[in-house]
Amino acid sequence: MTSSIQLVHEIKRELKASGMTYALLAQKLGMAESSVKRMLATNTKGDLPLSKVDAMCRALKIDFAELARCVADSQPLVTELTLEQERSLVGNLKLMLVAICVLSSWTLEQMTTEYRMSVAECTGLLARLDRIGIITLRPMNRYTLKLAKTFKWRAHGPVMQFFREHAVLDYFAGGFDAASEGLLLVHGQVSKAHAPEFLERLQRVAQDFANQHLADQKLKPEQREGYTLLLAMRQWEFSVFAALKR
Repeated sequence: MTSSIQLVHEIKRELKASGMTYALLAQKLGMAESSVKRMLATNTKGDLPLSKVDAMCRALKIDFAELARCVADSQPLVTELTLEQERSLVGNLKLMLVAICVLSSWTLEQMTTEYRMSVAECTGLLARLDRIGIITLRPMNRYTLKLAKTFKWRAHGPVMQFFREHAVLDYFAGGFDAASEGLLLVHGQVSKAHAPEFLERLQRVAQDFANQHLADQKLKPEQREGYTLLLAMRQWEFSVFAALKR
């Protein structure tokens, strides 16, 4: 569905919400009621003139920017990026950094305070994330994520490959011995029927972690610490042991 067609849907929604009839809208536009109905009912090619959209906004007493924002907010959230989008991220280390920061709901001030980036540079990177399709950049460098709660990187995509090459060994080099840290390695054999149930539980833990992250954003920075939760489950046998098999 194109943005123009979605504009029509939002206009219809505003008409219904305001209680304005087609007849009254037609009167305000100086058009025949049948023409207005036809224009809103058959505009499936996305060719509604912007002048008409502006006129309808005035009649409904809503701002065009507000209407456009409603259209943006109604877009289906992204559950997975394309290969090209992921390549754009891994091709620029600072862009990847800012992408990770927005996934954690950091503000521009937090990013520029924590990392060596100027406000102008960080703003430019946020604008690139907007063009890529990860966020919608708003005034005052605020943004809205376009990613769904179920979003995940492509299993064999550029981003996961980047982390395999540059982050996995660094992550596991830690001692995991602080009071709030831990590393669990459990091996066992379970039925193929029960394995998906364990994976579902892991996904719920990940969602709980993400929800707690969002809830704790209201706390002062000194009351929060940065943690990375890594959950995994796969069919696997250590290659060193596999080499010893008969």
